[in-house]
Amino acid sequence: MKKLTIVAVAFAAIVFAACGGKKSANNVEDADSLKSFEQKQIEASIKMHIDSIAAEIGKMKQPSFIQEDNGGLKLTKEEKQVKPDYLLPASAAEDAATLAEKYRMLSALGVDKRIAKLYDMPTEDYEKAIAKLIADINDPSFKTIEDQTNVFETTQTLYDDMEKNGRINYFWQLASAALVEELYIANKNADKFLSVFDDEAASNITFRVILVLDAINRLSEYDPDIKPIADAVAPLEVLNATTVDELKKQLNEAKEGIDAARAALVK
Repeated sequence: MKKLTIVAVAFAAIVFAACGGKKSANNVEDADSLKSFEQKQIEASIKMHIDSIAAEIGKMKQPSFIQEDNGGLKLTKEEKQVKPDYLLPASAAEDAATLAEKYRMLSALGVDKRIAKLYDMPTEDYEKAIAKLIADINDPSFKTIEDQTNVFETTQTLYDDMEKNGRINYFWQLASAALVEELYIANKNADKFLSVFDDEAASNITFRVILVLDAINRLSEYDPDIKPIADAVAPLEVLNATTVDELKKQLNEAKEGIDAARAALVK
């Protein structure tokens, strides 16, 4: 399984990070429930498609404004000169009321904190807001994460623990919020990101994005908590390009839809 975050780690992808491959460690018997079996198959397909996206992204080079620094990543001095004005304020956490909203806000603020740090912006308020959200959510699954402000990096371990602890439906809340927040930020810098795409990458990645979105929509039939996510990400279905030029055009046309998806998930 590969762990990727679109903007927060490498500014090099357009889909959210998630687990792929192996089955969950918590294998609950449910032979009498066809619905449960089908739901597991849909979840497995989401993981499989995202794993294939990770493989495609792994073939790509880094954008020119990202540099290696002692095994990590940093932005060029030129890139840091213009600070992003589109990140969520840490105070947005106060608007999250339901448990699902808190999970989504936690994920989105984690992404934005990482971006702020890359631009040498203050992150203390993000850290305080994230810590409060983690306390309010009180998910035992988070205890295995070394840095809980990075919970949006939805790893295999987190997936397994959330399933074991009966929180697996909220895993998709985390992952979908990261998807939308990262795509929202990427679209603000589309020309920079697309500079590393070729036609094959544009076609392969967006095709797999569509497969993921379709699976999320089908998953919502079994889990009503997923329905708001499916509705929010539906506008992203226009991203089905065969060339870089088509992808540029589709991202431009999808701008309002991406903005609306972000507003729907993180409000």
